[in-house]
Amino acid sequence: MAIAVCTGATMMCSFGVAPSTLVVLPPKRVITKTPSANSSDFIPVANIPPFGACTSLSNPTVAAATSAALGVLTPMPCVPVTAAPWVPGSTKVMNGGMPAVDNSCKLMCSWGGVIQVLNPGQTVVIVG
Repeated sequence: MAIAVCTGATMMCSFGVAPSTLVVLPPKRVITKTPSANSSDFIPVANIPPFGACTSLSNPTVAAATSAALGVLTPMPCVPVTAAPWVPGSTKVMNGGMPAVDNSCKLMCSWGGVIQVLNPGQTVVIVG
């Protein structure tokens, strides 16, 4: 079951060393207890905070530090470079004029990392 992602959602990058928490700014959004995300919530640092350190050799700072350490992988501080919206986005729910982000969506970092949702920041209660 797809669950809408909102502020406080826990994310992880495949090249990061620590999880991070999504920040959704409230203007023009569906707001319940917390603002829910749409596919345009991919701005580095503003929406997507760093994931601790980066281990991708595509990241120039990691490549330089690794080279200086004679080839020993040397993680460097993470600064996400997300240049495109969340994919695929919800096919059924629009939020602020854009597709909503659900827990199955992914976000690509320019350094090769894939950012995915670990916890959507809210839960669904099914009463039987």
